[in-house]
Amino acid sequence: MMKAALFDLDGTLLNRDASVELFIKQQYERLKGVLGFIPKEQYIARFIQLDKRGYVWKDHVYQQLVEEFHLVHITWEELLQDYLNEFKYSCVPFPNLIPMLEQLKRDQLALGMITNGYGHFQMDNIKALAIEHYFDVILVSEWAGMKKPDPQLFLNAIEKLNVLPHECVFIGDHPVNDVKGAQHVGMKGIWKKDKQWQHVQADAIVEDLLEIPIFIDSFSQ
Repeated sequence: MMKAALFDLDGTLLNRDASVELFIKQQYERLKGVLGFIPKEQYIARFIQLDKRGYVWKDHVYQQLVEEFHLVHITWEELLQDYLNEFKYSCVPFPNLIPMLEQLKRDQLALGMITNGYGHFQMDNIKALAIEHYFDVILVSEWAGMKKPDPQLFLNAIEKLNVLPHECVFIGDHPVNDVKGAQHVGMKGIWKKDKQWQHVQADAIVEDLLEIPIFIDSFSQ
């Protein structure tokens, strides 16, 4: 019997690719006075390339951009601060996010989230999606002092939800950090399909968030 569903954030609930593209376009326009000599598409493309889908923190990204584009009227620190202040206004959810969470609540499942990243930044994004109140526990790697796929991070979340590993399912887009990490501690692992990966072994694979309650229900039968 499944009693809890836990989620990753970026690439699972938050469409990070769309959010980053929206943010960087808006940053260019917002700071056009100092960035305008760079072709817009070139700035956007280089940021996305350096970002590596969020696996490179933005201090390194902006240091590289300042060096490559010879920026002299704005520092990488100022660009980073703009990112920290403004990214939350560009958060794009995957379709059916709220209906899916509502369905899981109707099914009386406890809900949790485990996300790698910086505490305040990730919480800002969760609040921007207006989903914080759905979750009984939210663990962010910076504040937890460990990151996925560390088994203890999954076990800490399970303990806070007062459920056993075999009563939980974890949904995420990363085959190792999310799916294998959860399976390693005895949870079911659902892979939120991502074009970056192929041939992922998981207990279930979903493309649309509304498929998640269906699979969870099937695990309980």
